[in-house]
Amino acid sequence: MSKSGNRICDLFSIEFPIVQAGMVWCSGWRLASAVSNAGGLGLIGAGSMYPEVLREHIRKCKAATTRPFGVNVPLLYPEIDTLMKIITEEQVKIVFTSAGNPGTWTGFLKEKGITVVHVVSSTKFARKAEQAGVDGIVAEGFEAGGHNGREETTTLVLIPMVRDAVSLPLIAAGGIADGRAMLAATVLGAEGVQVGSRFAASEESSAHRSFKEKVTSAAEGDTMLTLKQLTPVRLIKNNFFQQVQQAEQRGASATELSTLLGTRRAKRGIFEGDLEEGELEIGQVAAAIRKIQPAAEILQEMWQQYVSLRKTLCT
Repeated sequence: MSKSGNRICDLFSIEFPIVQAGMVWCSGWRLASAVSNAGGLGLIGAGSMYPEVLREHIRKCKAATTRPFGVNVPLLYPEIDTLMKIITEEQVKIVFTSAGNPGTWTGFLKEKGITVVHVVSSTKFARKAEQAGVDGIVAEGFEAGGHNGREETTTLVLIPMVRDAVSLPLIAAGGIADGRAMLAATVLGAEGVQVGSRFAASEESSAHRSFKEKVTSAAEGDTMLTLKQLTPVRLIKNNFFQQVQQAEQRGASATELSTLLGTRRAKRGIFEGDLEEGELEIGQVAAAIRKIQPAAEILQEMWQQYVSLRKTLCT
């Protein structure tokens, strides 16, 4: 995969086929603009923003970079109509959709001249996204942080299956934090990668410093997929996680789990830094992240390692 002629680079008009994931409470305008200025594609995570806050972040991102950036929109967002109105009013050129049916909004966005990419966790939904008319697909494996697929298919298994299932430009996600994983993903059929956890722990991430330090001190096995009765989510194990586990083990209903989750758990953990009672969303690859770095440094390290390894394997 070279920058020249790469379909992901061409689709977004970027230098490197590296996309920063749109993560709740991490992906504000500072992170998105930093990644875009470094030659990747930065995404503003709309899932944790009130509509007018999203508008503010879009405008600040435009002021901070002249390069392409996008917005990630979870389709289950309660005020989705208002978000889409703001995105079109502010002339956002790239939208990543997730957690919902791509057929609902893809046509509307494309009529406005917006490039649309949908995040999937299975070949079934990859085909549905292609049928809906999206321009590209992110295939996200079980290793990923935050909300996840019920199928629990790993990235290593998912990427080649999705590659065989659809012809669209394909971005791999889940467990990708360095050039080695990026190279592996391209061998499996991806043309670019989406990186979440490592950028969540970057200097420009809007997450609380305590959360970032928790990520960089995480060990193998410190995260687990939970809340499968609601929407599966990968969390760092803490007191809140243990409460969820105990509730699930005694057969708690979805309503009881929703009450336990409440409405501010992710903000409490990621944005406010409550490491025991907050919801700490992060991927398995946190165990390999050992320092908080500027986003541009992360991107350059990944690309340089990818290029070096690719040359070594091709000699």
